[in-house]
Amino acid sequence: MNLFRLYGRVLALLGPEAKLGWFLAFSNVALAAAQFAEPVLFGRIIDALAGSQKQGTTLTFEGLLPLLGAWAGFGLFTILCGVFIALHADRLSHRRRQAVLTDYFEHVLQLPLAYHGGSHSGRLMKVMLTGTDSLWGLWLSFFRENFAALVSLFILLPLSLFLNWRLATLLIILCAIFAALTSYVLHRTSELQTSVEKYYSDLAERASDALGNVALVQSFARVEAEVMGLRMVVERLLGAQMPVLSWWAVMTVLTRASTTITLLSIFLLGTWLFFHGLTTIGEIVMFMSFATMLVTKLEQVAGFINSVFMVAPRLKEFFDVLDTTPSVRDTPNAIDPGRVTGDVRFEDVSFSYDGKRPAIADLTFHARPGEVIALVGPTGAGKTTALALLHRVFDPQSGRITIDGTDLKAMKLSALRRNIGVVFQEVLLFNRSIRENLLAGKSDATDAEMYEALRRAQAIDFVERNPEKLNAIVGERGRFLSGGERQRLSIARALLKNPPILILDEATSALDAATELKVQAALDEVMKDRTTFVIAHRLATIRNATHILVFRDGRVIETGSFDELVAQEGAFAELARSQFLVREKRDSPGEDAAE
Repeated sequence: MNLFRLYGRVLALLGPEAKLGWFLAFSNVALAAAQFAEPVLFGRIIDALAGSQKQGTTLTFEGLLPLLGAWAGFGLFTILCGVFIALHADRLSHRRRQAVLTDYFEHVLQLPLAYHGGSHSGRLMKVMLTGTDSLWGLWLSFFRENFAALVSLFILLPLSLFLNWRLATLLIILCAIFAALTSYVLHRTSELQTSVEKYYSDLAERASDALGNVALVQSFARVEAEVMGLRMVVERLLGAQMPVLSWWAVMTVLTRASTTITLLSIFLLGTWLFFHGLTTIGEIVMFMSFATMLVTKLEQVAGFINSVFMVAPRLKEFFDVLDTTPSVRDTPNAIDPGRVTGDVRFEDVSFSYDGKRPAIADLTFHARPGEVIALVGPTGAGKTTALALLHRVFDPQSGRITIDGTDLKAMKLSALRRNIGVVFQEVLLFNRSIRENLLAGKSDATDAEMYEALRRAQAIDFVERNPEKLNAIVGERGRFLSGGERQRLSIARALLKNPPILILDEATSALDAATELKVQAALDEVMKDRTTFVIAHRLATIRNATHILVFRDGRVIETGSFDELVAQEGAFAELARSQFLVREKRDSPGEDAAE
């Protein structure tokens, strides 16, 4: 992405405030013209004074009044216009930063779980903050001063040719040399700065990773190791940053040297032209002012371009995330079917993560409203993938999934997920109050409804014990609660949502026996009158399932009720025996009789 295209994207994000941006741009043009008029008037006054002295005539104050009045008028306009631009540029930049930050946040939250699985949350947060800060800085500096500086160059240089083309030509040559040197320095630093931003992303990811797993860091005595790892990233970052800083130092020296060289060159040429009758003292003074103004504007423009190059890698990261198109999204004619009954069909569904090895192959089954469908099998057999397809974390490569006869792809994502509740194996809770976590299930739930959901989820006891009750903070990822308490709170949240379809992803696997009994009672309550899909490794929790699907290598190899599968003496029966749920198969009927 080149500089102009990049900044075009930056300006495009002004969105509904683009009109104010255009107004500020025209104000900058007016400001540049007013600033150009001041040295011209100053030169004219010097010429009038010098001419009066040379001719021996008396120049009255009244004779200079028109020039002085015009100078004062332009000066007053410059002040007022500058204040107007600064005030509104600040407000515009702050408003748009917050608006774009919110849009980015909304966009990232809507990206599929597959994207988040491959993108570190620390990096996404860093990209959001540094990207919007960079946008704010560019908008502010551009509209407050740098656009006026850019316009001044385009006004100053051509108009100066009409005043004295010889002095103007020298100014233009010096400007071109300065611009060429600036371009060379920026070209050398642009790729270097990209590598610097990569290290900043690595720094954010590593720090976020350590802080998010602080219990692991402390329990394994890895504080020193993590700090050393961070220091190594910082050292690599500084190693990449130092060459960039060296080039920026060269840029500073060039800028300062150009001021001296430009002023001296104008003065020497102006003196020579004066002795040859080709210019006046006023024009020399005028072009000295032009040179000072020109160098100042060039410094501002170079600084602005430098800042664009400096933040270009950050903005590229920002736009890359913003341009990410979700692989799973609403079709143009997607519908909202309202509340569904929960009739679910998988019809020859196949899906592969890498396009080579199928995670799900030719999966076909029918779940009627109110049935409990259990999915069992070894890790990696395809159980989680099958249910991820049901709530459209991914879309199948072939086949289709329907709810109440409607293809999932024809439904709005929000409508589909409103009809599906998920109780995850790893409980996901906000670092907020119990009330706010429950409201995620139903945003308008009353306290009475929340207490009823907590009671049905076997969670009322630990909530009542806390002095803060519903206002108690649960901590990051619910760390202030035990595993069983977190799980029961998530079940209460699912009860409040009251979806017609429920997914239970191994909800009791990490609990002790006593806590599991409470959670299982809560699960029995939440499963009533809804189509439920259960991923289970503990077969005791699915004895009463309507149908059990036994997965292996992405395929269903057995299906039936618990008793039917045990009677088949297949893979499920072997798994049940390994968990001591059925007796070992006897070699001969006589053994049972002998007992």
